[in-house]
Amino acid sequence: QVQLVESGGGLVQAGGSLRLSCATSGSIFGLNNMGWYRQAPGKQRELVASITSGGSTNYADSVKGRFTISRDTAKNTVYLEMNSLKPEVTAVYYCNANGIYRLAWKEFWGQGTQVTVSS
Repeated sequence: QVQLVESGGGLVQAGGSLRLSCATSGSIFGLNNMGWYRQAPGKQRELVASITSGGSTNYADSVKGRFTISRDTAKNTVYLEMNSLKPEVTAVYYCNANGIYRLAWKEFWGQGTQVTVSS
C-alpha cells in the first residue's frame, strides 16, 4: 500500500514562507504524477501545483511565481516551497500521488496539513 505523509504546515504571518514536505512509502513506482492540493473551509479542493516524474511542473495561476514544487526521487519526497504568503492561501494542504498502480490508474492522498496565514 502507498502512504503519503505531509508535514511542514503551521501558522505564519502574511509575507512569510513555509515549506511543505510529502514523504511517500510503499510501491510508488509508476505513480508518475505528484502534486499539492488545498481545500479552504466551504470551498472545493483545488490543485496548487503538480510535478511529473520527468520534472515537468504545473501551477495554479494564483501561486505562480510564489510557490515552487520540487521532488527528491531518492528520498521519495515532494516539497512545496511557499513564499510571500497571503491570508487567502489559508487551507488544508493535501499531497496527491497518481499513476499506474497494480495495472490500473489510481490516486492516493495524504491526511493533509493545515496552513494558516495571519494578516
